[in-house]
Amino acid sequence: MGATTIAGLVIAAIGILGGYVIEGGSISSLINLPGFMIVVVGTLGATVASFPPSLVKSIPTSYLRALKGGGGAEPAEMAERLVHMADKARREGLLSLEEDAQNVGDDFAKKGLMLMIDGTDAEALKSILEIEIDGAVAREAEKAEVFKAGSGFAPTLGVLGAVMGLITVLGGLGGDVAALGHGIAVAFVATFYGVGVANVILLPMAMKLKAIAGEERIVREMILEGVLSIQAGDNPRIVREKLQSYLAPELRTAEEDEGGSATIAARQAA
Repeated sequence: MGATTIAGLVIAAIGILGGYVIEGGSISSLINLPGFMIVVVGTLGATVASFPPSLVKSIPTSYLRALKGGGGAEPAEMAERLVHMADKARREGLLSLEEDAQNVGDDFAKKGLMLMIDGTDAEALKSILEIEIDGAVAREAEKAEVFKAGSGFAPTLGVLGAVMGLITVLGGLGGDVAALGHGIAVAFVATFYGVGVANVILLPMAMKLKAIAGEERIVREMILEGVLSIQAGDNPRIVREKLQSYLAPELRTAEEDEGGSATIAARQAA
């Protein structure tokens, strides 16, 4: 996922700047420190003023998260791990899964499995994990909203920068016409910054964070279903069918073709 995000940003930059150059523009003419200060620093300030400190502090990590992708559990691999655990639990009991739970590599799955091993009632277990899922989704939505708000501030501040530049230019009317034209062009660079930052950087990051949160919710719901199935003592084949319902068709086929549980069991044995 991270590769597609970076590739998309690069393609957008090439399209915008390449089109400008083809039209006869010069990249150096887009470099304008006052416009940068008004738009970028102004947008940052307006965003900081709009959200509590906890969300403001998350801006750098959220941006990196959007660039890199979710970084959570791979759904197909997690499904196979849970199927393997279901088989092991039927043969050796729930307590035999404690080491597997410690090494599962996903905090949400670890929490659910440990609650199950500790003998938590199924209804209580389901309630706890559903609250955890809803809370995580809400937190990710708030982080995405920070970038969405910034994408609203940036174009407006771009227009503000253009107006401020035009005020300066119009204040010097009567001078050299060429200098006047250059000043007007520079003034509109701020608008370029505002629209560009909003639509190429901030809004895509907000949408990517929402997409990541949606994918992670599906994986966590799958984990919840798997934990409840293991606790209920379901047949591993039934568990597999349930969990594969959460996977895209191509992932289901890939896992079946590659040997599924045997692959995961071999990794754990190693």
